[in-house]
Amino acid sequence: MDAQLLAFTGVAAGMVAMPGADFTVVVRNALVSRRMGVACALGIAGGLLFHTALAVAGVAAVLAAVPALFRVLQLMGGAYVLYLGVRTLQSVARPRPAEDAGEEKATAGGGLRQGFLTNALNPKAPITFFSLLPQFVPAGSPAMPRTLVLALIVVVLGLLWFPMVALLVDRLGRWLRRPRAARAVAAVTGTALTALGISLLAAPLMT
Repeated sequence: MDAQLLAFTGVAAGMVAMPGADFTVVVRNALVSRRMGVACALGIAGGLLFHTALAVAGVAAVLAAVPALFRVLQLMGGAYVLYLGVRTLQSVARPRPAEDAGEEKATAGGGLRQGFLTNALNPKAPITFFSLLPQFVPAGSPAMPRTLVLALIVVVLGLLWFPMVALLVDRLGRWLRRPRAARAVAAVTGTALTALGISLLAAPLMT
């Protein structure tokens, strides 16, 4: 691996591991069950694949050139993250019966969907990738093959990091799922998601 690829891997790893909506949604789902947590992590990796494909295709340039479209996507993403945060806070106020929780554990598709939508509806991601990827394409070399390699690195990092987070949360689940601890964690994650959603909604309205 050349120096530029190593440098990009370090930068991309920092971006992927940075706490945010993706991280919080994985923790939220992993506390329900390992299956939902891993499914959510795979959904986020799918969202990363979606964004890197957009960046490679140049769609991110369109988003940057059409502010109205960017704002619409921002509002959609913010509304979805806010919805997840409010739902989580509601579960703290009104805990679900045990039989309902057992039913939720079986719906790994719900975790997969939440992970994908949380990441895919973030319009800042393709802009970030589109501005970052060209910096690591050597001058004079074909852009498409190199960009595809860089995009693959991002997806692989997501596939490594988020399932690891889900498995770690599940590993600690014996303590984290105790009623008092579970309510505290749900309150923190719900508050974080709600704050993130509000900030995403406020950003386009203030510009």
